Amino acid sequence: MGKLVVSEFVTVDGVFEDPGGAESFEHGGWAFKFERGTEGDRFKGDELRDAEAQLLGRVTYQAFAKAWPNMQGDWFGQKMNEMPKYVVSSTLERADWTNSHVLRGGLADEVSALKDRVAGDILVAGSGQLVGGLLEADLVDELRLMVFPIVLGQGRRLWGGSPPRSLELAELGRAADTVTLVYGRK
Repeated sequence: MGKLVVSEFVTVDGVFEDPGGAESFEHGGWAFKFERGTEGDRFKGDELRDAEAQLLGRVTYQAFAKAWPNMQGDWFGQKMNEMPKYVVSSTLERADWTNSHVLRGGLADEVSALKDRVAGDILVAGSGQLVGGLLEADLVDELRLMVFPIVLGQGRRLWGGSPPRSLELAELGRAADTVTLVYGRK
């Protein structure tokens, strides 16, 4: 059975909106103001190496599908492009990015069935609305956060409207300017 791993860049005050600056958020690109160093690159690389598939919301999928096919010069880009990708959407007509599939049914049923089909980690990045639904449905097995030392005071927060949930700290690390936290189910 697969393990659902949510991985997010987040500010100290819980904002995860537009870390790369590709959206119209006035504070977008906040993650690029800091170094994550070789430890941070290893943290992100290890989670992608361990992933058997990706689960994405429509907005993140469309952004990734536009950018990643042009980045095949290293193992990271190759893996992103070749691995199976599942996009949760009721509006996406087609998923043309290599090895992509659209999931159209109920979130809990579709993700539970996906976890039964995939033996390893299923990685979720970005995908704010999807992550909120996954947290609310108690489908997340592991939460990986790279916390950046900035307080924005506004923006979409990771913890949206999901019910309270206790987590167990599984790993704590430092990656240059950031802190890495890995939580598992309690």
